[in-house]
Amino acid sequence: MVERILLSSPHMGGQEQRYIQEAFDTNWIAPLGANVNGFEEELASYVGAKAGSATSSGTAAIHLALDLLGVRAGDTVFCSTLTFIASANPILYLGAKPIFIDSEESTWNMSPKALELAFKDAEASRQLPKAVIIVNLYGQSARMEELLKICNSYGVPVVEDAAESLGSTYKGKKSGTFGKFGIYSFNGNKIITTSGGGMLVSEDVKLIEKSRFLATQARDAAKHYQHSVVGYNYRMSNIVAGIGRGQLKILDERVSQKRTIFQKYADAFSNIDGIDMMPELDGTFSNRWLSTMTLDPIKIIITPYELIDLLGEANIEARPVWKPLHMQPLFAGFKFFPHEEKDIVSERLFATGICLPSDTKMREEQQQRVIDLIIQKVKPILIK
Repeated sequence: MVERILLSSPHMGGQEQRYIQEAFDTNWIAPLGANVNGFEEELASYVGAKAGSATSSGTAAIHLALDLLGVRAGDTVFCSTLTFIASANPILYLGAKPIFIDSEESTWNMSPKALELAFKDAEASRQLPKAVIIVNLYGQSARMEELLKICNSYGVPVVEDAAESLGSTYKGKKSGTFGKFGIYSFNGNKIITTSGGGMLVSEDVKLIEKSRFLATQARDAAKHYQHSVVGYNYRMSNIVAGIGRGQLKILDERVSQKRTIFQKYADAFSNIDGIDMMPELDGTFSNRWLSTMTLDPIKIIITPYELIDLLGEANIEARPVWKPLHMQPLFAGFKFFPHEEKDIVSERLFATGICLPSDTKMREEQQQRVIDLIIQKVKPILIK
């Protein structure tokens, strides 16, 4: 049996066990303790935010952010369409309605042009969104300057979903620090992991403190159990936070490894007309969480799904690009604003994109096996 090559799996750095052992030695294994406090402080310091709130998942962090921004039943929230469903599910949790915004070519992220169209439509209908969720896909930052300018002109706050872009930068500033709130995920496949978990960051320390209150069932300051508002069970455990503290110490090393993996693919496929690697916008630095490319159907015979199946037969894990949320059955009937009416960028990327093995434990000879198989299977269309 040929050894399996994974898309992106957990990669321990060796220092995690020390923090976990401290949690056991001090008997702090609940959602409180030195590791939780330390992880919040250390991650906030790394990204340059004033405060962080450790949560049970990135989804929980988005839910808290929207709740803190006052999103309620009947409200609308704009959201990037080309993303994992966790970016938008919290909108539904609060009884609000998502409105999806298309991607643009240079980042694969939210299109400023489509966002402007959505705002003009919202203004005409006299219902501006309560928030805009901007996603940084596969580690690449969106066009934050243009997008923030539009949102600020309408007075609408931004939640920056940086679940996939921890360690990336936009014009020298860390991803996740541009909106009112930033969101990170530490799911098992992310660039660093706590097995499951997330973080909410902000410059507004009081709102971060309130997020911690809401994340621990919103218990009032009383000797008995008293609750005046709806709360959640979203606080990260002290053991999980210990893993995070150890992982954070090797984050920059993981970013470097991910970028090396991406560059090896880019170099190998540079002479194949019809293969295009995901771009990196000028002035940005992507963590290249997943190495992603597109196959031009006009130039390449094989489709992404056919290539994924062939890789799978060779025990190599690859996946399609996220299916746009406006195409998901769950969100049928909700508004969507395309970048161009005749060329919906997110749909085209979904139809042509493929995520390649990007595991930082992958050996050079394993990646070469992936490359050799792709070169063997990807054939150009012969022009008659």
